[in-house]
Amino acid sequence: MGTLQKTTFVLLMFCLAVLGGADTPKYKDPKQPLAVRIKDLLSKMTLAEKIGQMTQIERENATADAISKYFIGSVLSGGGSVPSPQASAEDWVKMVNEMQKGALSTRLGIPMIYGIDAVHGHNNVYKATIFPHNVGLGATWDPMLVQRIGEATALEVRATGIPYVFAPCIAVCRDPRWGRCYESYSEDPKAVQSMTTLISGLQGEAPSGFAGRPYVGGSKKVAACAKHYVGDGGTFMGINENNTIIDKRGLMTIHMPAYYNSIIRGVSTVMVSYSSWNGQKMHANHFLITDFLKNKLKFRGFVISDWQGIDRITTPPKLNYSYSIEAGVGAGIDMIMVPFAYTEFIDDLTSQVKNNIIPMSRIDDAVYRILRVKFTMGLFENPYADPSLAGELGKQEHRELAREAVRKSLVLLKNGKSASTPLLPLPKKAGKILVAGSHADNLGNQCGGWTITWQGVTGNDKTAGTTILSAIKSTVDPSTEVVFSENPDSSAVDSGKYDYAIVVVGEPPYAETFGDNLNLTIPAPGPSVIQTVCKSVKCVVVLISGRPLVVEPYIGAIDAFVAAWLPGTEGQGVADVLFGDYGFTGKLARTWFKSVDQLPMNVGDKKYDPLFPFGFGLTTEAKK
Repeated sequence: MGTLQKTTFVLLMFCLAVLGGADTPKYKDPKQPLAVRIKDLLSKMTLAEKIGQMTQIERENATADAISKYFIGSVLSGGGSVPSPQASAEDWVKMVNEMQKGALSTRLGIPMIYGIDAVHGHNNVYKATIFPHNVGLGATWDPMLVQRIGEATALEVRATGIPYVFAPCIAVCRDPRWGRCYESYSEDPKAVQSMTTLISGLQGEAPSGFAGRPYVGGSKKVAACAKHYVGDGGTFMGINENNTIIDKRGLMTIHMPAYYNSIIRGVSTVMVSYSSWNGQKMHANHFLITDFLKNKLKFRGFVISDWQGIDRITTPPKLNYSYSIEAGVGAGIDMIMVPFAYTEFIDDLTSQVKNNIIPMSRIDDAVYRILRVKFTMGLFENPYADPSLAGELGKQEHRELAREAVRKSLVLLKNGKSASTPLLPLPKKAGKILVAGSHADNLGNQCGGWTITWQGVTGNDKTAGTTILSAIKSTVDPSTEVVFSENPDSSAVDSGKYDYAIVVVGEPPYAETFGDNLNLTIPAPGPSVIQTVCKSVKCVVVLISGRPLVVEPYIGAIDAFVAAWLPGTEGQGVADVLFGDYGFTGKLARTWFKSVDQLPMNVGDKKYDPLFPFGFGLTTEAKK
């Protein structure tokens, strides 16, 4: 071969080598089977890249640089963690896209997944539609309504560029003293199972034969998260993050069933509970996370910890962080929510793998599952937000859906001092009516916790919506005089010559442990407002609460009593039913106790002596 021929041959080989190197890797080719893509990508990853995928950090320290430097796989917004106060959809999209740029700038370009609590609508976000909390949705007994709420929520979440939500909570709240009871649909496992339709709304309907595998039906849907695995609603005395004392059969028949349904629906992720089962922390429970959820139930998505969940394996938290990492990752948790001290977590986990404390097979299982969800969601093909969805946030159709949900969630527990003299529906045309109570004109109180901030807010200036008072004013006849007094004195009530009164009282907003409550009384001045108004005027009491409260001392003095739960931003739904544009249809999905001494008391118990039993609810007809 001559010199010229040799040179030509070398050049040709060089060009072919370059072209070969430029071939699209299999993991970037959407035509390749899912398993081929995952295995190809996993084979190319270093330990640092794998551990980065297992790490979820808080928005406030998730710079593009930090994401690319540590190969961070996921970012979250904790409750109330927002890009700016009253941030618009566009503000959210810009922030999420900026972080995504950091993830895509890495050697392998693995997109990060952004997660947020959207537990009753897109609840962190200004002007989003806030739906009733789950305790109210349970009282609708309408799984298809809940699925439609999932569909609307997915659109509002995607409007802000976010593809992953920490919802639904499928806890079975067995004791209303628990501060998270309003996040539970019911005390009854079958009722909670029926409401896993929210997952199909959020993610889309999984094709048949898809059970166990994560499913997200395109860029207008979001990955869902069934939480909190498992038994979080059964803790002793309803103490949050505490111990659920129950045998295996009880755990499997009361607290586990909704997870079966969630897996059948293709739920993408499962979040582990802070609570313990018979003294063992769930975050360290290898039997329930790996042997049962992953191996027996064939769950193929990823398991995520709760906020600093592995820290709380020890008491006090983070007493022995190295042990917590070993126990949590070893139990089968795939993605670890380490909002702040993530470099410490990464360093420690890296060291444990290098020292064979945690086997590489456990890391590979975790990353394989995380990548499976990311590929299934289409994140590799569409990593960035779709700005055309901005108009979905808080849109009128979603508000109408929320209003419908409010109407269907209201439970009428008493209607008239005797059955022959019902008070409801109220006449729209009256001379003068009184509206009283701390919750009548307070959007924040109406929405409850997990709204705008973690613990919720009080007042009318934090987001957009309709208070019950403004709904009443827009519903009654224009000639009806509406007088509002938050806490009227008895002389004003006596001399007011009111045709009837609507008293709206209840609990202030709260979330998680801050809501744990051993006495469950209506907070002051609610009881005195009820007594002052109802002794002089025909009254309907509307209770805004995350659970049944002690009402037996006042029920005799009340003409009509409505459990409105935590209805969210669309207070018009309450007025719709009070005034008879629609009938009452809601039925209790929780037992209404007489006294806290009876707790825990659930339907089916041998000693069952409620004030209002599970399934109870009076009905009315809409006025023609």
